[in-house]
Order: sequence, then C-alpha cells, then structure tokens
Amino acid sequence: MSIVVQKYGGTSVADLERIRNVAGRVARQVRAGDRVCVVLSAMAGETNKLVGFVDGLDAAGFDPAEYDMVVASGEQVTVGLLAIALRAIGVPARSFTGWQAGVETDAAHGKARIVRIDPAPVTAALEAGEVAVVAGFQGLAPNQRIATLGRGGSDTSAVAMAAALGAERCDIFTDVDGVYTTDPRIVGRARKLDRVTYEEMLEMASLGAKVLQTRSVALAMAHKVRVQVLSSFTDEPGTLVVDEDEIVEQQIVSGITYSRDEARLTVLGVRDRPGVAAAVFGPLAAAGINVDMIVQSVSRDGVLANMTFTVARNDVARARAVLAEERPRIGFEEIVANADVSKISVVGVGMRSHAGIAHTMFQCLADKGINIQAISTSEIKVSVLIEEAYTELALRSLHTAYGLDAQSPAGGD
Repeated sequence: MSIVVQKYGGTSVADLERIRNVAGRVARQVRAGDRVCVVLSAMAGETNKLVGFVDGLDAAGFDPAEYDMVVASGEQVTVGLLAIALRAIGVPARSFTGWQAGVETDAAHGKARIVRIDPAPVTAALEAGEVAVVAGFQGLAPNQRIATLGRGGSDTSAVAMAAALGAERCDIFTDVDGVYTTDPRIVGRARKLDRVTYEEMLEMASLGAKVLQTRSVALAMAHKVRVQVLSSFTDEPGTLVVDEDEIVEQQIVSGITYSRDEARLTVLGVRDRPGVAAAVFGPLAAAGINVDMIVQSVSRDGVLANMTFTVARNDVARARAVLAEERPRIGFEEIVANADVSKISVVGVGMRSHAGIAHTMFQCLADKGINIQAISTSEIKVSVLIEEAYTELALRSLHTAYGLDAQSPAGGD
C-alpha cells in the first residue's frame, strides 16, 4: 500500500462543514487503497486571534517559548476535530501533535527549522490501519518546549513528513486548484500547468506566487518529494511539482510572477571606492534585512556613485535606520525610498537552452511604454522592477508575448 500525505490549509478546515468535507476526501483516498497521513493548519483566522491574545498581554517582552505554546494550540484543535469526523464516518483515525509525531526542531522559537523526524509513531498508526492526523506548523525543540515553524510552516511540515515516511507524494490542498502561468485574477487567459519543476516552483514561490511556501518547495526538491497542488473545494486535477526529468518537453517560459511587496532604496553620493558595497550591505545583512535587486551607477567624475537596491516594503524604515547609523563610516549624501514599485519575473527552466528571453521581455515592456528601474537574473529567471501602476499591463503583455495565453479565459467555457 502506498503512503500519501495530504495537507489542508486554514480555509479548508475553517468550520465544521469544511472539516466534514475534508474527512470525506480523506475517506475516498483510504478506500482507494492508500495509507494516509493528514497534516493540518489551524482554522482560518485562528492563529491571528491567538497572536492577538499574546500581544494583548505583552506586545514587546513575551517569552518566545510561551508564544509558541499559545499559537501552536490552533492546530491541536483541528487535528482532534478531523479525527473525530473521520471516526464518525467509519474511518479509523488518530490525532498527533507535532511532538507526538516525532517532529524535532531547533530552538529558534517562532521560526524554527525541522532537524529530523522520527516516523515511528506515525508509521505505527498507519500500519494499524489508522489515518494519522498530524498538527502542522510545530515540533519539539531541544529544550523540550513546543516550537513553531513560522507562517506557512504547515506546508513544510507536510513535505518533511512525506520525506520521512517515504510517501508516494504530498498533496497540498488549498483554495486554488493548481499552479497557473500567472495570476488568473489579473490575466484571464492564464493556464493551469499540469507539471512544473521544483526549481521553477521555488523561483515562483520566492518571487511572489502564493501557492506554496518557499521552504516547503526547497525541502521537496532536496528530498525528491513529488508534490501536488490542488483545491479542497473541487475535484479538478491539480499541478504536480516534480523533478525536471519527469517532464518530457520543457516550456521555455513556464510562468510570470509579480510582487508588490518590494520597495526601492537609493543611497546617493557614495564614494566610489573598494569596499563600499560591503560597507552598505554588511550592516543590512547583520540586521536580517534581505536585499534583492542591486544597481550601481557612477557619476561622470568617477568619484561618487549611487546605489539602488530593493528590500521588502515592511523593512524600509528599519533599513533606513540601519544605514543612517552607519552613515559616518559609509559616507553618503542621502537615502531616497520609493514603495510605488513592483517586481515582475519571467520563470522557466527552458531558458537555460534558449537565447533572447530577456530581450523579448525588455522589448515588450518598451513597446508598452514601461520603464525598467532595475534588473536581476538567474539561470531560469529574469526579474525587472517597474512602476507599480503598470503591474497588470506588464503581466498581460508578457503573458501574450511568451505565448502563454490559453485559448479561452481561465475558468471559461
């Protein structure tokens, strides 16, 4: 019998009716002859409510371990309820918290990483003919305290459990029915992809696609766990995230993503000397501020330079404060911030063997009068920074330029 791990997010278990719906899906998988381990998130909105309780008592000085004790309780409720719902329809089931399921983490409370999983407790339940219902988002730290994995951590829990169990695949049930060539809410002719590679999905997740959590994709790629993204509200086939070898003929471009969570910072009047980049970006790295796109321009006299780069919008104030503190050591005139920007990215493993992908992007944007403010590339993606007001126009135009349009609008007849 094959083992299948199913993961359901907060919207899928938002109330008792939806929990019953999940129980019915799990029962069908069991009756198809598979052994099933289910990983659950808390009910939609529950984690925010629990965080609010903590903030209401001590918004600044709470113990991270006690924070984790509180916020991890949401998943404990849903696993117990699903086990009850499964038993009510004649499917043997047993619930597990993260620590009961053998999930061990490091001690970074609130953003812990999984160190190892002892699959023995879950394996024993599966061999006894039970559905193992496991709380996602959590595990046991070395100090014998509950630790949580950070937002979106249930995806990571599910993939890690699938790897530990040697599962046939990990099905991630969400409120979307798969991975699309771009956001179908913006581009009506976006197409659902049958398959996408780990590398493409990792780029898409990191560049703004909200379908899967980045850490979970990286984990799936490392352990070769086949992941399927599908909806918990329909019976439509989803998208398989697999190794590149499983895809016979690669698309040159598989998808176009966007992110409105970027902000552009420009440090004006920096002396153009060896070590200046390290002086600017070293303190930002030490403060845990991630820098993405970087452009340096030199003045005509070759003495002063301007450095432009992007950070997450919610890091702008902190980044400015860090650089202001380092101003005597760095030496610059001023910092200019602009949050009215958007990052557009073209992704595809087929780009490795095809020339002209970047030129198509640049020409398409130029034809639409869209100015490019910064560029970054990797082996399988090209990203540009543009004015936010042009986001939707850029997405639709590029989607057509790369031949990704479906014959009829997504969801249409």
